[in-house]
Amino acid sequence: MQIIEVNNKTTTNDFLKVNVLLNKSNPFYIQPLDKDINEVFDSSKNKNHKYGETKRWILKDENGYLIGRIAAFINKKYVNKGTQYATGGCGFFECINNQDAANILFDAAKNWLQSNGMQAMDGPINFGDRDKWWGLLVEGFEDEPVYGMPFNPSYYEVLFENYGFKNYYNQYWYKMIVDEPLPPRFQERFAKFSAKPGYEARHLKLNELEKYAQDFATVYNAAWAQHGEAKEITQEQVLKLFKTMKPIMDERVVWFAYYKDEPIAMFINIPDINQYFKHFNGKLNVFNKLRLLWMKKTGQCKKLTGLAFGVVPKFQALGIDSFLIQACGNLMQFKGWYHNYEMGWAGDWNPRMINIYKSLGGVQNRRMVTYRYIFDAEIEFERHPVMEYN
Repeated sequence: MQIIEVNNKTTTNDFLKVNVLLNKSNPFYIQPLDKDINEVFDSSKNKNHKYGETKRWILKDENGYLIGRIAAFINKKYVNKGTQYATGGCGFFECINNQDAANILFDAAKNWLQSNGMQAMDGPINFGDRDKWWGLLVEGFEDEPVYGMPFNPSYYEVLFENYGFKNYYNQYWYKMIVDEPLPPRFQERFAKFSAKPGYEARHLKLNELEKYAQDFATVYNAAWAQHGEAKEITQEQVLKLFKTMKPIMDERVVWFAYYKDEPIAMFINIPDINQYFKHFNGKLNVFNKLRLLWMKKTGQCKKLTGLAFGVVPKFQALGIDSFLIQACGNLMQFKGWYHNYEMGWAGDWNPRMINIYKSLGGVQNRRMVTYRYIFDAEIEFERHPVMEYN
């Protein structure tokens, strides 16, 4: 077997091909857009290159056939609460069902990370935010992945664990039927806060993206600061994201709660654009962009996916989450616009978010795992600490 560093156009294309070759026979597989993968490793597109670097490899067998790939990441912004040692990452792993081949790929990532001062690697993860390409699918292979969700053969779990990776945390996905009535307490809390002076729930307006970008940043930074992961986000960053998403955004499913016109919570959802992309074979050319707009206009996507949810700490545990979700439900339900809703993942270290999903009537439909491999066996492995709430 031959491991080859990705450093030119040919090997970059081969890196994309491996994913298709190893998954194309699965009827639930949806090919990611080539541009989405390439941009992760493009320093002009991915801001994380300011804080670290990446390396990629492909693996060929003795006959020159592609049989695997892996990427490794160093990102000084990647911090997990409770971690006392330098941790890098590996991701975009694909491999035939062969432990020796997998070990060659894992060793390549490990050796490069060690040479750059890392003491452990988490994987499979992304060189960027946790909303895309994060975790290994271990349960829930019987459905199409939503946009940005990793999708892999079931035997990968054995390849990781045989190498020595340990379960750092589970990522739970929940789904529900859009038209299933929400529990009575949601309606009660909606009535309660609707009657209180100063409280209001509003959905986004596409012609006011700057305002809502600021509201998003306000809630995000307040709600997630307690993670201790230095994940501050600016209005400019959110606005750039919103403008990128605008062609597929549905303003009816992006909601904010306010108290005296100050944003205190957000409930951000988008149509699952994989329902469009599954027809594109990885290519978002001009023709496919026109197809996407037509499919959106004609309502061909019937699946929603959760993108972000948060409540400013001062307003947590008051029922604002129920108030906001019910407001969205009042507009969305029983219209036929969407049929299924798949919520973004919640780590097992975030029991409050898991309870919110369950309280909605969500049913767990997938489990993914973020693994950790510590290079020095003398260092004690500890799972991700449970989130502390104020």
